[in-house]
Amino acid sequence: MRNPLSQNLIFALTAPNLSRQNKPSNFHLVEQLRHCKDSGSAESLHSAAIKSGYLYDTFTTNHVINCYVRLRRIDLASQLFDEMPEPNVVSWTSLMAGYVDTGQPGMALWLFGKMPECSVIPNEFTFATVINACSILAHLRTGKKVHGLVEVLGFQFNLVVCSSLVDMYGKCNDVDNAQRVFDSMSCRNVVSWTSIICAYAQNAQGKEALQLFREFNRLTSERPNHFMLASVVNACASLGGLVSGKVAHGSVIRGSHDSNDVIASALVDMYAKCGCVEYSDKVFRRIRNPTVIPYTSMIVAAAKYGLGRMSLQLFQEMIDRGIKPNNVTFVGVLHACSHSGLVDEGLQHLESMFNKHGILPNAKHHTCVVDMLGRTGRLNEAYELAKSIQAEPNQEPLLWGTLLSASRLHGRVDIAVEASRRLIDSNQQVAGAYVTLSNAYALNGEWENSHDLRSEMRRIGVQKEPGCSWVEVKDSTYVFYAGDVSSCARGSEVVALLRDLEGKMKQRGYVGGSLGLVFVDVEEEAKEEIVGLHSERLALGFALISIPKGVIIRIMKNLRMCRDCHEAFKLISEIVEREFVVRDVNRFHHFKSGSCTCTDFW
Repeated sequence: MRNPLSQNLIFALTAPNLSRQNKPSNFHLVEQLRHCKDSGSAESLHSAAIKSGYLYDTFTTNHVINCYVRLRRIDLASQLFDEMPEPNVVSWTSLMAGYVDTGQPGMALWLFGKMPECSVIPNEFTFATVINACSILAHLRTGKKVHGLVEVLGFQFNLVVCSSLVDMYGKCNDVDNAQRVFDSMSCRNVVSWTSIICAYAQNAQGKEALQLFREFNRLTSERPNHFMLASVVNACASLGGLVSGKVAHGSVIRGSHDSNDVIASALVDMYAKCGCVEYSDKVFRRIRNPTVIPYTSMIVAAAKYGLGRMSLQLFQEMIDRGIKPNNVTFVGVLHACSHSGLVDEGLQHLESMFNKHGILPNAKHHTCVVDMLGRTGRLNEAYELAKSIQAEPNQEPLLWGTLLSASRLHGRVDIAVEASRRLIDSNQQVAGAYVTLSNAYALNGEWENSHDLRSEMRRIGVQKEPGCSWVEVKDSTYVFYAGDVSSCARGSEVVALLRDLEGKMKQRGYVGGSLGLVFVDVEEEAKEEIVGLHSERLALGFALISIPKGVIIRIMKNLRMCRDCHEAFKLISEIVEREFVVRDVNRFHHFKSGSCTCTDFW
């Protein structure tokens, strides 16, 4: 059933026809539709088309639909489409594009499914539109079906369609198929290169993304666009590759893209993830009129460094400038409060989300609050909140993993057991859940339970992810694994230096293995040996003999930094009079003169 027509259209249908001499030309009407800037004018032109008799012409009607789509009046576009006796492929594609543009990709897919019933064959733009809808929804199965139809109808070599397919596979986490489509393309442009680079960058394959970017500069004469550069910068961020990131920044400046909000935000994020929050701040302060996107990036960057007050000041600055925050901004704000122990401020900001800014808190925001309460020992409140959160299946591991870490830290084995069970039942982060719960048992003196859990891990073949750390020296990256001295670069020198530093630390009261690390079945002497060869310590030892004094040492780690290593790094920074920045899976630690920016709260 069709929607009732607007008043303008009712008037047009009942008004007498214009005389032939007053009838506007088709060309003039179409030009007016192309340049129309508001829906009121669009409806007036629609009325004129009806009165002039041009609405029976599919070409003109398509332009009216396009005008409504451009003005995001999908309701009127859909109504007009329904009234067309024989909409053609342009009509169908325009309406589908309108649904995608207004955040209704599911409707675009529904329309695409109806096209065969009307014997309308899709063209390249139809395929590009429906593939984009699959990308937004991350519907890999539907995307593959569309890809099959692309092959059947002979569009498999079309540049626009193939670029869309590469993008779709990348967004659906199927990099292999993205690469296959890209390899099959006989002709490529900057859009197709951007799509494949994005596919790798979005799927945590930064090295491959950077390699493709180098190939693009070598094989083509085209200049990278801002989408490609943003992806390259993001790839550098995921790798913690400061040298590559600076090179990418140079490409941004040479291409005059440094004023672009998306790229500026990516640069802020990249420098922060590479351990250079001061560079992040410099990039941010050079943005003439920052929008919510770079503000949010800077708020998150400061939060990960434990600079909670700085994050809150940036947030207030943004509000004072009349910039409306979004839900991601509040994730950053709550994260900042969590990592700085600012519980009261965090709860106030949670309350203000809807009351002041009209944003309904979601599971991510509540997970931040669970983390905030848990870190400060308010485990009962954190547990009750966690149980009340309606989280999507893909969000539950973060929620219960957060509660598990907090309960282990504060010795709440009862809550740790429940959080671990939830993680194991979800079949995600299983190894981490087992290990953390085992350590919680051991910390609480429940050695039998700890032993039983480790035995269960061995029985079912669950293995913990090996700890590794990496450090950049000049343009090379060196990776270190816990306890692996044999393959360690300059291993004998590294171990000798660490032993020397260990002796100096002991003179200052350091006792290895005493700060909450648990290794069952290991004597105190052996425990100290294992801690002393954690991957971040090996990386630090190598960096100390490889990086000149005066240069900040920046280390990346795939797991959470342990408390023993954290204490050791503080002491070593004072002993050798150097600065270290360590990025672990949760946040950054900046060690200087015997202290850390986290103030031992992380």
